[in-house]
Amino acid sequence: MDIIKSHYKSPLGWLELVSCKGSLLSLTMLDAVPNPLLKAKNSIQKQVKSELKEYFDGERNRFSIPVMPSGTIFQKSVWNKLQQLPFGQTITYGELAKRLGDTNKVRAVGRASGKNPIPIIIPCHRVIGINNNLIGYAGGVNRKKFLLKHEGTLLL
Repeated sequence: MDIIKSHYKSPLGWLELVSCKGSLLSLTMLDAVPNPLLKAKNSIQKQVKSELKEYFDGERNRFSIPVMPSGTIFQKSVWNKLQQLPFGQTITYGELAKRLGDTNKVRAVGRASGKNPIPIIIPCHRVIGINNNLIGYAGGVNRKKFLLKHEGTLLL
């Protein structure tokens, strides 16, 4: 497998992009400037950077990037449902579990959301707690709040 890494400077800070065979495998939010700083080397990474720029510039509300996240069958089912959530809308963990067919899997949905390897593009930031609580986000609650505000979702 030919795995390629690159970095992208976003309003959230530096993002590390990992791709292979025409699909994005992961997007990681970094807390520091990467060293070494890697530039996009293939067409999928150039597409990711272009679509992220359009998203942050307010010109894109849906991504068309091919993704190939690694996870369990259940995690992938959660991530597939997350990709169906429209821009600017939120859903509770309980409602997401209900849409997956089992209201008893609220915590499992939360864990799967937290393991999402491709945040922003697989929009786990759109999942909130009851009463609009901003709970849980692997990239940090401040980043989640930024993304929801960027998408025009008013909370609290």
